[in-house]
Amino acid sequence: MKVVHTIEALQEELKGKKNIALVPTMGNLHEGHLHLMQEAGKYGDTVVASIFVNRLQFGPNEDFDQYPRTLEEDCKKLEEQGVVDYVFAPSEKDMYPQPQTFRVKPDPKLADILEGFYRPGFFEGVCTVVMKLFCIVRPDVAVFGKKDYQQLTIIKEMVRQFGMPIRIIPAELQRNQETGLALSSRNRYLSAQELQDATLLYKTVKGVKDALEAETADPEVLEERAMKMLDGHGWIPDYVAVVRRSDLLAPTKDDLINKTPLVVLAAAKIGTTRLIDNVEVF
Repeated sequence: MKVVHTIEALQEELKGKKNIALVPTMGNLHEGHLHLMQEAGKYGDTVVASIFVNRLQFGPNEDFDQYPRTLEEDCKKLEEQGVVDYVFAPSEKDMYPQPQTFRVKPDPKLADILEGFYRPGFFEGVCTVVMKLFCIVRPDVAVFGKKDYQQLTIIKEMVRQFGMPIRIIPAELQRNQETGLALSSRNRYLSAQELQDATLLYKTVKGVKDALEAETADPEVLEERAMKMLDGHGWIPDYVAVVRRSDLLAPTKDDLINKTPLVVLAAAKIGTTRLIDNVEVF
């Protein structure tokens, strides 16, 4: 495994390489990220993991400066795993040698709802850096986790609309096997008690999924109950939403009757830490 820091160095290394798989990350890697690398290894002969904390996707009151930078530890984990061939770890100056005034603005119908409503500009920052990574690495496949479900949906649509010759591989969300808590870099901000309490988020979305599949209530009622449950246990919920997987819009009665693939998405704050989770339905 080789670590490179500049665009020129990476492109020189990748000359002549075929079937390249890219896994974009912001570092602070955990088992969920390592699962993405494993998936990339199934589809690519040369695996590139990028580690870059992208300022463009952080809002003015978000944790850009506090976001953990753990490159040495990350590289050790990747080296031990033995799947990644190249780690692309540019500095901000390497990635954005001049202000990034050209941006990728995603469809507001996908990007200004749910996460995009609570984090304005977030998906513009994500799409811009991902597009830039695609141009730099020129991968044949790219792996994105289902944990960031809306992000995955938007990236797939961006690739489709631009006609990019890249296959997007969705990787299953990884959870703590004992508690069900979705693995996340932000879990490190939780106290011991909050780690225990955080399992309620998964239990809540799982409860909505079970009720939908048992046809015991309509989505709006279930969303309202879930929000009240989280609020009643000291959380500050942003949303619990039942939406179609295809376009993230609310399902119609026909969707429910025909069991159109849905997903339950949720975001809520426990203490000072905001967590997201989701489960697919049908």
